[in-house]
Parts: sequence; C-alpha cells; structure tokens
Amino acid sequence: MLEIIYQDPYFVAVNKPAGMLVHRSWLDKHETQFVMQTLRDQLGQHVFPLHRLDRPTSGVLLFALSSEIASQVMPMFANHDMEKTYHAIIRGWIEQGDVLDYPLKVELDKIADKFASEDKPPQSAVTAYQPLAKVEVPYSTGRFATSRYGLLEMKPTTGRKHQLRRHMHHLSHPIIGDTTHGDGKHNRLFREQYDAHRLMLHASELRFIHPFTEQSLTIKAGFDEVWLRLFEQFSWHNPLT
Repeated sequence: MLEIIYQDPYFVAVNKPAGMLVHRSWLDKHETQFVMQTLRDQLGQHVFPLHRLDRPTSGVLLFALSSEIASQVMPMFANHDMEKTYHAIIRGWIEQGDVLDYPLKVELDKIADKFASEDKPPQSAVTAYQPLAKVEVPYSTGRFATSRYGLLEMKPTTGRKHQLRRHMHHLSHPIIGDTTHGDGKHNRLFREQYDAHRLMLHASELRFIHPFTEQSLTIKAGFDEVWLRLFEQFSWHNPLT
C-alpha cells in the first residue's frame, strides 16, 4: 500500500518510497513493483504521472486521474510553474545559502540513450539551496578523526536529469548514498554506522496554483524511518514539523 498524501477529483499524490520505480522499465526487467501500477490497483482506476522522481529518491509524486487532465497540466511542469522543495544530507558543511547556476551536459544512459547525441551544449540548470543544520560525528573516513555532514534544503528551478545530485557533486558536497555522483567512503560510513542504505534525498514539498480550483495548494511528504532515525541521532529538527 502506498501512502496517499493528497487526493481530489483531479489529482492524487503519493509519498514515493525510496528504491521504487515510478513505472515499468525495460532497463529493470526483474522489478515487479512500480508506483504507477500499485497506485492504479489501490484506487481501482488508471493514473497518469505528471513528473518523475529518480528510483532512489523518495517523496511527493503527483498523478492526474485522467489523460485529459494530464495533458492540460503537463505544461505547468514544463514551464516550472510548480515549486519543488527537497531535503538532502550532504558531506561537509555549507555555511550559507546561495543559488547555483551551473549548466549541465545531457547525462545519457549507455543503453537507453544509445542513439542520442552527446554533442548537445550544456543545458541551463539552477538550484537554490539553504543549510538547515550540521553535525560532526566521531567516525573517520580518512585524514581526520571525525566526519562532518549537513542538512540542506534545495529548490530547483529547472529539471535536468540528476540535477540536485550533480550540483552537489559540483560543489564538493555530494549527497549521502549517491552511488553515481557521491563519495563511497561516506556512503559506507552511513551504511555501517547508521544503517542508512538509501540515497538521502527526499522530495518533501510540491506547491502550485491548482489549475481547476485556482487555490494555492501545498502537498507535503513526510520522511521515512531512516530519515527520522538520523534526525534523532544528529539532534536535528524535522524541517516538516
């Protein structure tokens, strides 16, 4: 059963678990659980995804309840008329917020994108970020006896593939649990010391003007048990409470 965090005659939103694919993919033929099919069975009707979350990312995922609604609403995502808020645990400390405007080259999957061109110029990618908390833990990953981590809030204004993960890598503050753009030593520390085996990136909030009621709508997705345990261990305040 998926956690439904919002539903009206037009939309339904779920709190996507980390590690679950949004829909069936030939790249993951062995997978048997998908958000789209699970939600369809749960509601007894078809649903139409309006955006996507990477498999390892948890949080707010919005669906339309008909293809007609989906076709009307998709331009809102294309035009970035929806404000997305993410939270992440990163390596190191960021002392003050900023806006990173750093274009990203198209990131191709060797199998799925084998016919796509790698010669495209970098695409605009903009992420606002704000540090919320920090911690120093008594475990070493190298030269120092301790390791430092931070809790970060991020608001992307563009939607490039793996944008937040790549932007944090560019700043030398990779997201914990990122096996593609992260730091293996710190990922291992979180697995071994904190039993955290997931990407520490969560789509915590989606805010937009409802296109049919014209009311401001904010949909929030709570953190899973891994996040809540880390908040307690690091004495961090839950940013959604």
